[in-house]
Amino acid sequence: MTLVAHTSTKHAKRLKGTVVSDASDKTVVVLVESFKKHPKYKKYMKARKRYKAHDEKNVHKAGDKVMIEETRPISKDKHFRVVHDTNTRMQTNNTNKK
Repeated sequence: MTLVAHTSTKHAKRLKGTVVSDASDKTVVVLVESFKKHPKYKKYMKARKRYKAHDEKNVHKAGDKVMIEETRPISKDKHFRVVHDTNTRMQTNNTNKK
């Protein structure tokens, strides 16, 4: 009987943010912004939070827009990994140019 490890990402948080630091090896710091409603004054305020995320290949640089996903603890502060870069878009081949 072969056991297959399934990594279920059904309940994992996915957040979009901007890389603000890439100084550490295989780690990026991602700034995630969201809007929170003040409980008493009902005003929406911008909330910012910084997450350390695992970047296996060190390809993401400061200023890149990325999506991070919650994962098992990798170190004391790292509980997220970079899923993909949201800046990259699929290039279409324009072979029918006139």
